[in-house]
Amino acid sequence: MDVHCNFGILISFCITVFKKWQSLCNISQEYVIDLFFNSIVKNMANIIAAAVQLNSQPDLKVSMEQAFLAVEESALQGAHLITLPENFAFLGHEKEKQQQAEQISQTVMEKIPEWAKQFGVNILAGGFPVRAESGKVYNRAMLVNSSGRIVSVYDKIHLFDVSLSDEETYRESDTVEAGNPEPVTGNIALPDQLNNGGKSSLKIGLSICYDLRFPELYRRLAEKGADILTVPSAFTKPTGRAHWEVLLRARAIENTCFVIAPAQTGKHGPTRKTYGHSVIIDPWGTVLSDAGSEPGIVMSEINLDVIQTVRSKLPSLSHRILK
Repeated sequence: MDVHCNFGILISFCITVFKKWQSLCNISQEYVIDLFFNSIVKNMANIIAAAVQLNSQPDLKVSMEQAFLAVEESALQGAHLITLPENFAFLGHEKEKQQQAEQISQTVMEKIPEWAKQFGVNILAGGFPVRAESGKVYNRAMLVNSSGRIVSVYDKIHLFDVSLSDEETYRESDTVEAGNPEPVTGNIALPDQLNNGGKSSLKIGLSICYDLRFPELYRRLAEKGADILTVPSAFTKPTGRAHWEVLLRARAIENTCFVIAPAQTGKHGPTRKTYGHSVIIDPWGTVLSDAGSEPGIVMSEINLDVIQTVRSKLPSLSHRILK
């Protein structure tokens, strides 16, 4: 799996050394990960975030295996926060996803906390179907901390009902129930060893895909104190080419927050195609990492001082007139 990060040479060298040591000493992978994380990553001034780019399929077993390998690789690379894209567990026809909702949600609710605890990482699990009372499903994102505890859940509120062309039409509301129209955040603990100026946690703002086009949601998340805005997505190719990066950069700039947007890419089943280009963006609007069009992982350091630095230089949030 392709992994991009701006400190990759150092990390790759350390991983090679640790793996050799693991092989020679016959010790567990979990022990190696814990030692690596404690000895190197936790002594940095920044945390490491990963945005996973997948080519999920209408096959729960295959898709979850791909997701696990991505989480494992991200943990080995030192990620503290790992984000998975929308439909990471199953991406195919919406009716099929609705019919298999119980099996998909049960698997996700069991495995994601298990992986988080196994690798000692925080995981943002992008949209997966959860049965609603109406018989439709909620498109749910779930934040799980490194102890395996579910911190917060968010059910997508803006549903993708659009006609891009005669051949490409989407009616998400046919199978999906909109969630409660309230902004959702969740806190994840910062490592004790991190030089963070007394800050003990990061506040993560949750959203999913089409929500990106509604800036009022992200302003509400910023008002609730979000440090990072997450946008797990499965953007179409036409809308991705035209709008994906510019909208994500706008959300980062106007709210002076980091934005992490893990995405689907490629072809899913017989007809569905997605854009890819998972990105991590800083509060100045700089794209720190971009996954391109192939499955892989992008990683970046999240500098905890950048938000306050940008907000002190350009305090637009405090200059607002219309509220």
